[in-house]
Amino acid sequence: MEFQIGDQVALYVVKETDLGFNVLIEESYEALLFSSEIFQPVHEEMQLTGYIKNIREDGKIDVSLRPQGFLNVIDKDCQTILSHLEKNDFLELTDKSSPEEIRFYLEMSKKAFKKAVGALYKRKRIVLKSDRIELLKAQKSNS
Repeated sequence: MEFQIGDQVALYVVKETDLGFNVLIEESYEALLFSSEIFQPVHEEMQLTGYIKNIREDGKIDVSLRPQGFLNVIDKDCQTILSHLEKNDFLELTDKSSPEEIRFYLEMSKKAFKKAVGALYKRKRIVLKSDRIELLKAQKSNS
């Protein structure tokens, strides 16, 4: 089977390693899911949906639990942040927040958080304060 970067695939978690988890793609092909790509609980014998992240020259495959490509990821991350803001009016995270805080509250990396916040700011959906992010008042629903 030929895979391409970005392909959605079924993953079966085989074994935890120092780098992350060894997984099987479509029950047949070995791949590696790096710890840095995991933002949810993962354990051995778990079945997940993943995406081909990289096919190395030696034929080894790296996978991610997030879709590949800027637009696929940024829209999902923006929606995650907006959902939190719509529920709480503000989010006590900033670009100075630790990666651990961001991962805990939003289940995304600091890099993904900063890209999504930047996109939302450019779209005039949020206001950036020194200690928090707020939903732009004009964006709140009048319910």
